[in-house]
Amino acid sequence: MSERFRRIFVIVLDSLGIGNAPDAADFGDEGADTMGHIAEAVGPLAIPNLRNLGFANLKMTKAADPVTIPMGRYMPLTEKSRSKDTMTGHWEMMGVYTEKPFRTFSENGFPPELIQALEKETGRKIIGNRAVSGTVILDELGEEEIREGRLIVYTSADSVLQICGNEETMGLEALYRYCEAARRLTMRDEWRVGRVIARPYVGSKRGEFKRTSNRRDYALKPPHRTALNALQEAGLDVISVGKIQDIFDSYGITEGMHSDSSVHGMEQTLELCRDRDFHGLCFTNLVDFDALWGHRRDPEGYAREIEKFDQGLGRLLPEMKPKDLLILTADHGNDPTWRGTDHTREQVPLVAYTPGIRCGTGGLLPGESSFGVIGATICENFGVAYPEECIGHSRLADFL
Repeated sequence: MSERFRRIFVIVLDSLGIGNAPDAADFGDEGADTMGHIAEAVGPLAIPNLRNLGFANLKMTKAADPVTIPMGRYMPLTEKSRSKDTMTGHWEMMGVYTEKPFRTFSENGFPPELIQALEKETGRKIIGNRAVSGTVILDELGEEEIREGRLIVYTSADSVLQICGNEETMGLEALYRYCEAARRLTMRDEWRVGRVIARPYVGSKRGEFKRTSNRRDYALKPPHRTALNALQEAGLDVISVGKIQDIFDSYGITEGMHSDSSVHGMEQTLELCRDRDFHGLCFTNLVDFDALWGHRRDPEGYAREIEKFDQGLGRLLPEMKPKDLLILTADHGNDPTWRGTDHTREQVPLVAYTPGIRCGTGGLLPGESSFGVIGATICENFGVAYPEECIGHSRLADFL
């Protein structure tokens, strides 16, 4: 088959689940429904562009009324990997099945054995060690870290170990060394986390602390080649927007663009669509749905973020060319009405649109039991062999 699409845009609406997955009970999430419960809590959303693509047809909720003739094609996706975190979800999109999930430490913090080992490696006493917002813990403990030479360590609902360091008193190089030590320690199975993050900041007292742009992520590479590697090795562009580059530890990425917010990420994606005649994949993550609203259990904020995305989508769609394909999806759920602050095990949407679609041929497609359908479809489109170790099969014919 000759190449149908020259440019493919995959946009991940981070955590926008559409109802509990078949195995949700195994994760304590039976009944979770990110999109449905947002609509129940807030009321109908102003999402005309998502609605026209068929999103409301896919999930019959109070979010918006379904349309009679959708512009796009859509299906529910069920994650195969035994986890519900960001890294696992994105990796599976590109073909990686994760049987043993990354560890999270959101309930009780990191175990004493890990903290003691990290104190020995760094020579600093660790404070914090709980799941908390980075800005909150800075206000609480920043002065103590500076005054006493401590080390602030904290986590989140994701599989992540974060270390704060004052650029002026600790220094960036020392902070980076401490994070490298943490990365080595957390390679052990019993402490295995997806990412270690250096969180540098400036300021000398509470109320004045400010995180800087010198953040550094120490992620794990996927355990084998993914669809991204196959595209890169074939000479195609693989452009990441947002935290995609961090999630894959740059493995298979040809160009990375970091975003300040989800709105900024959509602006960057729009600029790429309008101004760059690249050949390959633009892979975008919009994290604010998850980080700002899902984990903070704020359905109103989540609803407004969806509406802001829809406005950006309304600017993107007219810029798309006949040989462009847009895929909207999510990596897991994070129901803002659910108990706790963790992700929720849900199905996610796949909504596909191309300006070349024949009028009236949009509609519901049979669902898939793996996110790997995305990577497999992209590889087939570009005539690139999907790595044998990857999961999922192509559905390219459904989008032509």
